[in-house]
Parts: sequence; structure tokens; C-alpha cells
Amino acid sequence: MVYHFDESNFEAEVLKSELPVFVDFYADWCGPCKMMSPVIDKLAAKFDGKIKVGKVNVDDNMDLAQQFQIVSIPNMVFIRNGELVDRVIGANPKEIEKKFAQYAQ
Repeated sequence: MVYHFDESNFEAEVLKSELPVFVDFYADWCGPCKMMSPVIDKLAAKFDGKIKVGKVNVDDNMDLAQQFQIVSIPNMVFIRNGELVDRVIGANPKEIEKKFAQYAQ
């Protein structure tokens, strides 16, 4: 399952999550973001119960994008215990798959 995070639920759903959280910062107009979407959906299903997976639309949540220093998209982060622990910038499915396997343990 892929969650939709925004400024109203980010603290509860991401920062206070017991599971590691993968957050995809994206925009609807972003071609590489659209390319990554099916990859992220597949990984969300594969790692369900081990990693919470969600998306943040940067156009609708500029404060979150600024807080996480998002200057280019796709920009994907892993958060564990409320802290940013890893980041992948750009459409790189193999790198994302490696990171999922790493954080699911």
C-alpha cells in the first residue's frame, strides 16, 4: 500500500512511525517521477509490513519539501525513528530496490 503524506499527517504517519518509512517527493508534471511510480508500487507491495511507503506532492506541500531540502525530483528518502537516514535522487530503480532490501531488515 502506498500512503499519501502531507503536512497534516506527516508527523503522525512518518516521524512517529514504528516502521522505517520511504517517502517519494514527487510532482504530477515530473516525467521521471511517473516512471518511478510503478517501481515504488511494486516495492510497497513486496515490503508491506516491513517498510511504510508513501508519497508527498511537492507542489502541494512546499513546507515539507523545504524542510527536507528537496531541490530536484524525484527525491526519495528513508526515515527511521523520525530521522532522515538515506536519500536517493533521480530515477534509479536498482538503487531504490537495494535500499528497500537494506532497510527492511
